[in-house]
Amino acid sequence: MITKTFDTPILMGEAAGNNAALKIESALNDYHEANIILATGASQFHTLNTLVNYDIIDWSRVNVFHLDEYIGIGENHPASFRLYLKQRFLDKVGKVKDFQFINGNAENPQDECERLNRLIKPLEIHVALVGIGENGHLAFNDPPADFTIEDPYIIADLDEACRMQQVGEGWFDGLEDVPTQAISMTIKQIMKSKSIVCSVPDERKAEAVKACVLGEVSNLHPASILQNHKHCTIYLDQESAKLI
Repeated sequence: MITKTFDTPILMGEAAGNNAALKIESALNDYHEANIILATGASQFHTLNTLVNYDIIDWSRVNVFHLDEYIGIGENHPASFRLYLKQRFLDKVGKVKDFQFINGNAENPQDECERLNRLIKPLEIHVALVGIGENGHLAFNDPPADFTIEDPYIIADLDEACRMQQVGEGWFDGLEDVPTQAISMTIKQIMKSKSIVCSVPDERKAEAVKACVLGEVSNLHPASILQNHKHCTIYLDQESAKLI
């Protein structure tokens, strides 16, 4: 794992997005198709904006998996990650080879996990875009996270700190509106990715960045596991990096 710090969130996102684009292009050259994971949230705004404007990628040869989604909200809800990725990614790049959205309002969320697990298990993921939560979570694996779960997708319980982050970012009006569960990719599945591009802007992430970058690897700081990945780059701005 390496870290890189930039003066502004925009410069951070441009660097992260360009790196992700180059890695996707490299996978297309080596394997003809690329399998990627996309994250959502405020941390990904500038990264995705850069990625979708990288016009030499043949997106028709790219398979996309969705990192996580709330359980119990429809795809047109303002906080829906499906809506986010449709508006900020899919509508911009046009047709991809395949996009496996997580159906957060599936009648049986466990069946939805199993559907996704069957699809992703045979594949090698070439590039994963992720972030780090204010509580150090990776995807929706809140502390204490389970580093041992083999299933690629699980039903995750969201702690109060995680849910308050969603309110603070403006996705929900109040804590009572934030779902208490989500379908999330697991730590082990994320770590199987050949390359990880992690975007972490903003001062409110500074404590989590310090714990996850400088502290010991611990399930109390889930994203600290990224220290063990040989091809992970964490992109920071001046505010998120202020304690390291």
